Amino acid sequence: MEQIKKEIDGALFERLVLSGAGRLQSKVQEVNDLNVFPIPDGDTGENMFLTIKGGVDSMSNEKEYTLSAKAKALSNGMLLNARGNSGVILSQLFFGLAEGLEGLETATIPEFENALALGVKRAYSSVVKPVEGTILTVAREAVEHTTVKVNENTDWLDFFRGFLDEMKKSLEHTPELLHTLKESGVIDSGGAGLVYIMEGFYKALKGEDYAGELAVTSASNNASIDFSKFNENSVMEFGYCTELLLQLQSSKTDVENFSVDTVISFLETIGESIVAFKIGTVIKMHVHTMTPYKVLEFCQQYGEYLSVKIENMTLQHNESVKEDEEDGLNIKVKRARRKFAVVTVASGQGLIDVFKELGADEVISGGQTNNPSSEDFIKAFDEVNADYVFVLPNNGNIVLTAKQAAEMYKDSDIRVIESKNIGQGYSALSMLDLTSDDPDAIQEQLSEDIKGVTTGMVSIAVRSTTVNGVQIEKDNYIGFTDHTMHVCEPTNTETACKLLEKLDIANKSFLILVCGIETSEEERAIVENYVSEVAPDVEVYTIDGGQDVYDFIMIVE
Repeated sequence: MEQIKKEIDGALFERLVLSGAGRLQSKVQEVNDLNVFPIPDGDTGENMFLTIKGGVDSMSNEKEYTLSAKAKALSNGMLLNARGNSGVILSQLFFGLAEGLEGLETATIPEFENALALGVKRAYSSVVKPVEGTILTVAREAVEHTTVKVNENTDWLDFFRGFLDEMKKSLEHTPELLHTLKESGVIDSGGAGLVYIMEGFYKALKGEDYAGELAVTSASNNASIDFSKFNENSVMEFGYCTELLLQLQSSKTDVENFSVDTVISFLETIGESIVAFKIGTVIKMHVHTMTPYKVLEFCQQYGEYLSVKIENMTLQHNESVKEDEEDGLNIKVKRARRKFAVVTVASGQGLIDVFKELGADEVISGGQTNNPSSEDFIKAFDEVNADYVFVLPNNGNIVLTAKQAAEMYKDSDIRVIESKNIGQGYSALSMLDLTSDDPDAIQEQLSEDIKGVTTGMVSIAVRSTTVNGVQIEKDNYIGFTDHTMHVCEPTNTETACKLLEKLDIANKSFLILVCGIETSEEERAIVENYVSEVAPDVEVYTIDGGQDVYDFIMIVE
């Protein structure tokens, strides 16, 4: 940039963020590969990119170019699209930043510093037990060490250069703070993602943007529409997929007390596949309707639009069901209101079906490599339509997202049970009892039910390393429970059997053997026969889970 402004405004801020997102996009796989456990489930880079990309989309639709407006739009989009622990923390960093920039048309370096510090505070407060040696440390140390070096002669280029340098120093130090990183020979993946974002900021300030890749992605999506499916002789049959973000306006309605049911009741008269929910003072809604103009006319009584998307569904009808499922838009009209509901998460159609049979009202498709976003949870809360909603995330990397969604959703009392693996979720659902009619008692029982189960997992190793003292060879199979590595063997069946031995299967009562999508009948039989030989009294229940990543998930009670 030929001349660097003394104050950062909304236009420059947007350019920095676009470049940061572009830089992260180019390094997604590199960040994914910084996984402590060397299995093909590293998704930190993907989660962080999807989080900031959601913010970028929201920010791009913001027509007011003050710094405050752009930062708030970015923050709102990131909160909705946050997924995975690092994605949630990243969204909280930018949420705090937006709070610090509230009401500012432009910001000086000291004002921006203060906003960054507030972002760090927000990020730390979003984690019940913050762990040093992570993205939190990288953000905090960079802010702390940069602040003391700023003086009246510091310009923006100096500031961001120093900030980036401090981030890199902190990132290199993360293995010294977290033993699992040091043992695995990697730096923190979330911290690395944050550094790449800040590299994009710095490059844009120098006039060397990374934002081009984002534009390419957007253009390629638009190019996939086949306009030949609707011509001058076509008849409108399927209607329009209509989505919008409505900023409620104090001049038009009582913003704080506005009920989203007002919108839902109207939409039910003109369309289907309805979802609508309120996040702060913004309404997000989706409907399939023949008359999208009526949606716009009705909603504008209460506010003004942040974004509007109307698509002719005939253009994609041949793929509509598939695409709606992939996009998370296959949403049914709200069910009748009831007192209790359960929302859970699972990967693989077999597991999803089992969880529904056990009593889950809504199963969000997701897990390793496919972490659901805050918005996915919010849509599920809206769909089940209950006074109290109990949530089983079933993955340690999804708990934070579920909690963030619970804080954002105001139409129900959301209770997140911190289940961190499929076994805990299965155990809780198998003992689900809502007859007490007491939400506190039900929550306490669900929390208790997840404690009495051990879950072992088997997956292929994608690199050679050492974890928990176990030597791992690339392309062999590893067996572990949560964050503890137990065995590594050449085949998935050898690993499964040795892991069961480590889990003391001979002295257990039940084994639920969940077979992955690539697991053969022969491999399943080998494990079942092993159990019948070494633990003949153990009751074995086998499920075709259909999950990827894990050849076997073994739930032992």
